[in-house]
Order: sequence, then structure tokens, then C-alpha cells
Amino acid sequence: MLLIAGACSVTLFSVGASQAQGAVGTCEDAAELAILPSPVAPWKGAPLRVVFAAEKPIDGELSLIAPNGSVAAKSRERHGGPPFFWFAEVTSPAAGTWHAALARDHAPAECSTITRDIAVRDAEPPRPHATEGSLWPLRNTWNRGTESLYSAWIEKLFDAPLDAEPSWKALHEVLRDRSRNFLFDHLGLREDELGLLIRPDCADLPYFLRAYFAFKMGLPFGYSKCTRGTGTEPPKCYEWWNIQNLEENHPPPSQQTNGSGSPPDMFRNPANGVAPKPVGLAATPSQPAAKPYAPPPRPPGLVPGFGHYVRWTVADAVHSGSGRTMASDEHTDYYPVPLNQETLRPGTVYADPYGHILVLSRRLPQSDDAAGILFAVDAQPDGTVARKRFWRGNFLFAQDPVLGSPGFKRFRPIVRDKNGTLRRLTNEEIAKNPEYGDFSLDQSRLGIEDFYDRMDDVMSPAPLDPVRAMTEAIASLEEQVKARVTSVENGRKYQNSEHRDAEMPDGASIFETTGAWEDFATPSRDLRLLIALDVVRLFPERVARRPGRYAMPKDKSVADVKAELENVLATELAARKFSYTRSDGSAWTLALKDVINRATELEMAYNVNDCVELRWGAADKSDEASTCKRRAPAAQRAKMPAYRAWFHERRRPARASG
Repeated sequence: MLLIAGACSVTLFSVGASQAQGAVGTCEDAAELAILPSPVAPWKGAPLRVVFAAEKPIDGELSLIAPNGSVAAKSRERHGGPPFFWFAEVTSPAAGTWHAALARDHAPAECSTITRDIAVRDAEPPRPHATEGSLWPLRNTWNRGTESLYSAWIEKLFDAPLDAEPSWKALHEVLRDRSRNFLFDHLGLREDELGLLIRPDCADLPYFLRAYFAFKMGLPFGYSKCTRGTGTEPPKCYEWWNIQNLEENHPPPSQQTNGSGSPPDMFRNPANGVAPKPVGLAATPSQPAAKPYAPPPRPPGLVPGFGHYVRWTVADAVHSGSGRTMASDEHTDYYPVPLNQETLRPGTVYADPYGHILVLSRRLPQSDDAAGILFAVDAQPDGTVARKRFWRGNFLFAQDPVLGSPGFKRFRPIVRDKNGTLRRLTNEEIAKNPEYGDFSLDQSRLGIEDFYDRMDDVMSPAPLDPVRAMTEAIASLEEQVKARVTSVENGRKYQNSEHRDAEMPDGASIFETTGAWEDFATPSRDLRLLIALDVVRLFPERVARRPGRYAMPKDKSVADVKAELENVLATELAARKFSYTRSDGSAWTLALKDVINRATELEMAYNVNDCVELRWGAADKSDEASTCKRRAPAAQRAKMPAYRAWFHERRRPARASG
């Protein structure tokens, strides 16, 4: 059960309440507090987890008080912002009435403690089950409370130390980690212990996260069928399906089997009129060629039905075009939001103009000695999920009506009409809804530089020390280069195990295709890397262009600061080093300086069929390249010079057709 706390000490309201109620004035800042006990039916045989999520940065301590009055668990650690949340857990709760209490610091006595009573059963409760007319039963509605809990769930799911570079081989690895997932086995069906395999690509990831949360919480969910756009028009959505109106007769996906002959873990979306792209075990060597494969019937049962739904239905339907629809279009799954700290919260989706999708996972505010940071997670074609920092090299932005509208977006709320039918709120309804009120076309009016300037202001409202800001940009580049090391190494392993060339598509399809090329070639990643190299290389010029954004030393001119930055840049790029594995298995060390100096060579370094030395821009006949024993087929190499302009000009071509 989910409750929303009102403004006074122990007043609680159901999730359906659109506004917090109760006292105002001194108690007003206690409003809009969502409280979630898990599992949905607590009992003594399952851990009891409790989350308090608030819209405002109140300070306090969360305690879980046992039926005998003792404090079984407590925490003063406040996460997020916004929403801000606390988390506490008891591994083996005693049967009886528990109290989850948030004791607020420096609050009036009548508002000092917010309490939620939680009944813990002595015996295992009845298990939830499927219901007629809906893929899963609906218990809650989307509103500010459930959205806050969704954000809190995303943040805790992907949380990691600031200097860590967390990565998981598949989304199900994260979901099965009960220390991260406070909805682990929330339904009491051991649903997270049944081995569901969930391997989304970047476009699937936000849908899979939203569907998983909705499934656990008993919330509505749906998705649109959209075009990918063409060379003359942006993506548009033409059908909407939801858990009460299931899309059963979608085109059958192609099959790709692993070595044992079983279907892959997860299937992705189809291109318009093209069979969908298999992923999951697509990285497994010795796979036979794809064959026509019809999806199996949806199995009975709540958990198997959900697994089938995300694997065979959602993954087969959504794609990057789903996130790039025009900002003003309301027949979509996402809507654009204004750029501010209130709206850029975990769970917000970022759609770049060239087809990549990320999900915000955490915001760190600016401090006296560090800039503000936005973290996001994305998924790769091989199913890997990793955390990224917001910066220009990871979050591309461009305004082109043919590409659609890029930028930050949220899932469009799904509501039930009086007759029980599910529908999506319109743009006007979202703008006027007190639970949301954040529809905005502002991003669609921004130029490229304006967008990044605005994001700098959102993340770090106070002027930044220019040297520290540039150092953080260099650190982000280093993170991006190291991520490419993993991608290129995966390609080397593919070469060694497969012993055959990956087929290279023609034209713009090198950025958007199927099979081994998408899994192991790196055209999209390399385009982003080249843009990132420019950002770092030109950072001193950016500071000189916008000195008012930075805390410029009073005793130095803009030219002096620019010269200092150029010296620091040269030193940092030479000092930051990494290693990659060459074709013979030996390690070769490069510095970030080498990568920047090899930008020209990296414009044609994306072909998985080339040796890894060439993919890192090694000079012909150099010691580094001496271990190179493999070149892409002549026919592929003949095509690459014609495509080089896209990388040289740092632009991705529009699709030739829908």
C-alpha cells in the first residue's frame, strides 16, 4: 500500500489525493510526502523496507519502531533532491503493528514527527494474481507521490560513489540486487528470484524501468508505436497500446539463437517495415544465421506474463524514434520539461537528436569546492547498463526539425477515466495539473550553445572556478575513453571467437542496424567521442567566450586565464593514461593527449572488422601497430571514405527513409 503524508504530524492520505491536506503555515513544508512500505503485504517472513520521499529538503531521521516500542532500524541519511528520500530496512520484522516515523529537525512540535503505521502479518499473505481485463491489477495512480517514489527508486537502483564507474552486464543484474532494489520481491511472488532476463538497449531502458515500477506498484503503463522519422520528417506515433489494450498481433521478430539453440534473452524494436533487432545473447559466439521466429504465446500467471510482455511486446515496439517526437506533439509517450533543478530528477529521460537515450539517475548539487553533477544511465546494444555524467560529450543536442525534438522529457502520465479506460494526459492537461504542471516548449527554442549554457546554470548556479571546471570536463572525457576501451575489447573478443567478418551496412545505416555490427562496431560512440574531444580541446576558448560564467581571478585578464587553462590542459592530457589490449593480447598504454592527437584517425576507426590497433588510430608500421593482423574487407574499406565527412563534421546524417 502507498500513502501520501499530509502537512501535519500524523495525518496520512491515500495516493489518489491530488493535494496534501491538513494544516498550513508552519506545517506547509511537510506536505507532499510519499511513504512506501515494501512488500505490498508485509509479513514476518520477508524483510520490511520503508521509503519516505519528500519534495522539499527537510532534515530528519527515519526510524522503524517495532511493536514492542524498540527502534529496530534508523537512518539520518537523506538522499536525492528533489525528491529527497530516506530508506530503512528490517531483515526479520516481528508480527504486529510497526511505526515508520520521520522525526523532523527544527520543526514545530505539532509537525515534528510524521508517522505511518504498518501492519506486519504473522502468516504469509495471499499472493497477488492476474485480473481479467488488465495485464496486471491496478492499485495506484500516477501522481506526484508515485512519481517521487519512482525517482527515489531509480536513484537508489543505480547509486554509486562519485568517483566510481558502475557498469552491469544486464539490467536484471541490478534488479536482482536487493541492496539496490527496494522493490525486490515487492509482490511476495519471489518474482525477482525467478531468473527473468532483462537486457534492454538504450531505447528500451526507460520503458523497461517504467514498466517494472508500474508492475510492482500496480500502476498504468503503455507505449506508442512510432515511426523513426525520414529524411524529410521527424518521428511520429500512430498507435498507443496499454496493459488493458494489449497489442497481440505485432509482426514476428527474427530469431537469433545462442550456442544451445535457445532464443535470445531479449528482443528490441523493429525499424519501420523491418524485422526487429535481436539482442541479449547476440554477443555469444558461434550463432547461426537469423531465422524467422514467431513469439510464443503469453504464459499464464502474473510474473511470467510480465516477463513475456517486456521481452516480446514492449522491446519489439519501442525505439529511439519514440523519444525524438516533436516537442509539441501530444500523441507521444514523452513530453518536454523546463530546464531547472525541480524537473531534472531521476527517471527523466534524455533523447539526443541522433538516437541515443539516457535516463537521469542522480543529481549532486554544487558545493563550495565542486560543480554540480547530473548522472544518468544508458544501455548498449549488448545489454550493458552503465552510469554516465551529463556533459557535452555524452548528451548531444541539435535543433533540426527532421530529427525531431531532443532534450529532457518525462513519461506522459496515464490516467483512468471514470469508465475505467486508460488514456494519456494532453500537453494542456499536464501544464494545468497540480500534480505535474511541468510541460514546456522552452528547450525547443534553444540553440546548441544556449542549451549547454542553460544546463551549466542549472547544475552550477554559482560561478565555477575555470580550472576546476575544465578538469572535470577532462575527467568526463577520460570516463568516455575508458568506456570505449570496453567496447573495442568486446569487438576484439568477437573477432577471436567468431572468425568471420561482421556485415557492414550501407550509408546512414552504419549508425542504426542489427546483429554483430551494432553490437561491436562503434560509429555512434566514436561520433560522440570526437565531439567530446572538441569540447575538451576548446574549453579554454569557451571560458574566454563566456567569462561571466566563471569565477575569474581579479588579478588576471581573460587572456591570462585562457593561457593558464591551455597549460593545465596540456599537462592533464599527458598525465591521464589508459591501456587497451592489442591483437596479440598484450597491453598498450596511451594518454588522453594521444587520443586528441589522433582525432583524424578516429574518424575511420569504428569498423569492428579492423584490428584494435587501427581502431585506436595507431600509425602504420609503428611499434604499436606491429601486432595488427586484421583489416576490414576491401569492399568495406572502400565505403568508409565516403562516410568520413559525417565524423569530420561531427554530424550524424538523417535517415534516408522511414
